[in-house]
Amino acid sequence: MIQAPIGSRATRSARIRSQLGHPVVDADGHWIETAPVMKEFFLDYVKNLGGSELAARFEASGGLDYDDTVLRPWGALSPEQRRAGWVTRPPWWTLPAANTLDRATAHLPGLLAERLDDFGIDFTVLYPSRTLTTPAIREDELRQIACRALNVYHAELYGGHQDRMTPVAMIPMHTPEEAIAEVEYAVNELGLKAIMINGLIHRPIGEDEADGRKGMPNWGSGSGERIDCLGLDSAYDYDPFWAKCVELKVAPASHTPGMGWGSRRSISSYVANHIGSFGASMEALCRGLFLGGVTRRFPELSFGMLEGGVSWACELYAGLVSHWEKRNASSIHELDPARIDGELLLELFNRYGNERMARSGPAIADSFKKLEPAPPLTDEYAACKITRKEDIRELFIPRFYFGCEADDSMVAWAFDSRINPMGAQLRAMFSSDMGHWDVPEMSGILEEAYELVEKGLLDEEGFRDFVMTNPIRFYTSVNPDFFADTRIAEAASMITKES
Repeated sequence: MIQAPIGSRATRSARIRSQLGHPVVDADGHWIETAPVMKEFFLDYVKNLGGSELAARFEASGGLDYDDTVLRPWGALSPEQRRAGWVTRPPWWTLPAANTLDRATAHLPGLLAERLDDFGIDFTVLYPSRTLTTPAIREDELRQIACRALNVYHAELYGGHQDRMTPVAMIPMHTPEEAIAEVEYAVNELGLKAIMINGLIHRPIGEDEADGRKGMPNWGSGSGERIDCLGLDSAYDYDPFWAKCVELKVAPASHTPGMGWGSRRSISSYVANHIGSFGASMEALCRGLFLGGVTRRFPELSFGMLEGGVSWACELYAGLVSHWEKRNASSIHELDPARIDGELLLELFNRYGNERMARSGPAIADSFKKLEPAPPLTDEYAACKITRKEDIRELFIPRFYFGCEADDSMVAWAFDSRINPMGAQLRAMFSSDMGHWDVPEMSGILEEAYELVEKGLLDEEGFRDFVMTNPIRFYTSVNPDFFADTRIAEAASMITKES
């Protein structure tokens, strides 16, 4: 029989933490929802808030029972039916099982608080697991009430452990109005200080939003849908919501899955669908926010891109720089077809072309100038107001933070100023992902992350930034008091002053 305390305080992760000389902050841990308890709470909550009719609709839609709404419909189909409808293989067996202690830890905040020292973690920000896609429920009323109920439930469940952990509030983003309503309630009424936004919205093309498919979310964009990245080409102006985040002192973080759209629509393999999926969705959001000028208009606001790693961000940052160098408001005119020298072109075709090419020279010269109509705008960085490449670094590097798991060796790329344009170091954040299948043992997370140092991929200063400085920077970027009254209050205050 297990006797308290559970923690041994003798794990290698605990020893590494004691030798570091600074706290370890987990930017992205996970709780696991306890389905029977939540179901009872939710039905009562929905009934009290919206009445029996709404509660019945909520339950009929599958409610928050992930197995019923996602796994069982796929499992009930024959291979022929899955192929005929090209039904994306959803996740399966994604939670700890044989390691029962870790499984219980992800359900019980009291047990997690007791074991955090074993993990070498001083503070953790916790995100959902089974209900991660709740903000993507398609029916407006159900989506909004489900997010509200989740936020109430988790504020209550984790309220007694503020010194070591905090849950996020789930913010639906289908419209700025619903997002503002929920973030105001979460912060002002529930006292929550971290938020998770739905970073990508799957919207129907060519039809009114209200006529789109109803019920729980599918796994992405098929024909007839587009992805709204909230910044560029969005259906709405989300500036009022970003302004509200600044007012309420919350830094938005996205944890939106990328399965079920693009090339990640295998009907048989979760692995094929999962690899790179968070990176794909985070890249789309980050690219949209940047090119949409959001970081220019809201320089005080930071954005978290979680569980996708950072290698995609290094590539995006480099791509934004290289594209601007060749396609900025000035250099783009080097590519203007009107600048083709027709006489020189004819001379070259006559001299070097075969008989057919020489004979068609005038037509070819004319066609070169008429390949495409003039674009409506020539500066695609206009919303960012980029006048020099250094502007890209200043609008990107301090504004975006990237959640990276312990086994991600590509973290080293983020800190390698030799590779990243203009010597930049991207702000990678230590993210445990505890509670999910890719963490075989919670007490080994920090130990695995520290291999970056042991293998010479990261020095101690870089590791300090990874596991402490960057997570603190992100969560305090608009709220210097985020870590007040927590175990790491003193260290967080020092980082805030340095920033």
